[in-house]
Amino acid sequence: MKSLFAYVGSYTTPERGGHGNGINVYKVDRRSGAFTHIQHVGGLENPSFLALDASGRHLYSVHGDRSEATAFSVDPRSGHLSLLNRQPTGGYNPIHLAFDASGRFLAVTNYGSDSAAVLPVNADGTLGPYSTLTAVKGTLGPHRTEQKNVRPHHNPLDRQGRFFYVPTKGADSVIAYRLDARRRILVQTSEVAARPGAGPRHIDFHPRKALAYVINELDSTITTYRQDRRTSALAPLQTVPSAPPEFTGYSTGAEIWVDRGGRNVYVSNRGHDSIGVFAVDPANGTLAPKQWVPTKGSVPRFFTFDPAGRFLYVANQGGGTIVSYKVGRDGRLAPSPVRVKVGSPACVVFSRS
Repeated sequence: MKSLFAYVGSYTTPERGGHGNGINVYKVDRRSGAFTHIQHVGGLENPSFLALDASGRHLYSVHGDRSEATAFSVDPRSGHLSLLNRQPTGGYNPIHLAFDASGRFLAVTNYGSDSAAVLPVNADGTLGPYSTLTAVKGTLGPHRTEQKNVRPHHNPLDRQGRFFYVPTKGADSVIAYRLDARRRILVQTSEVAARPGAGPRHIDFHPRKALAYVINELDSTITTYRQDRRTSALAPLQTVPSAPPEFTGYSTGAEIWVDRGGRNVYVSNRGHDSIGVFAVDPANGTLAPKQWVPTKGSVPRFFTFDPAGRFLYVANQGGGTIVSYKVGRDGRLAPSPVRVKVGSPACVVFSRS
């Protein structure tokens, strides 16, 4: 079995309270989940979100509070990264990136300037320039400080590889787009409104059923949607709190994932500093709380699963740690001794297993 590697992006600049130093690469023990540091890639400002291509031979990063995306080659044996090239994203604070179904294009959302770019991916893994930006538009929500612009926050591709979905934190909506590959732009296909002031942040999809789940940042809720896979339209089914009802402090929702069996939805709460586990009703896809576990660090901005689905890793941006949990057969989380110190971690991706 080939080696498993983890790539960790971070915030590095003072204006983001960053204590990171770029991208760090780790070798992962598949049995224990432990990380062993093998490479540091410096000279990067806020490599805050990462994506690996389907071959696992190229890694891409966007840079928070900057205006570019970077391509790296991956040595499949050592896991080490080598810089390939950089390209502008056409806007300020690119916050997420995702491949289209062919792997020939990389979609990027610019949170600070309300736009989306499509960057061609060349055969050698380098990024080509975008051609035309797509303006992400909407009516701003009521929050005086967090909804000053539309703030597109995420742009993953759905499970069928047809539509990109963009939660807009500032406009309280989720907008779907299709890729026009000839013109190399995203074209809007549908939009659904969230509660005023909800601040939709991230979205994930059920592996089999036509369902989508959105973590709303500003009101700390999760909304379940029915997805029309033909038109991309979303219809809301349910909204539930992402933190325990007895918690009365301030908290914001951050990350969301559906497990690969489609039986549980996981979310992170910044303030309550927890991972919430929610059971998916097999009949209608709605959610019921199952468990909350502490993240053992502040500001759990991001989390993800290892390729085998045995471990869940939390990036505590404020706490400067990555902590791990074992995933039980019922989806519940149990503490693991794995704890990695890393400055302001923002994203973790694993090599193709």
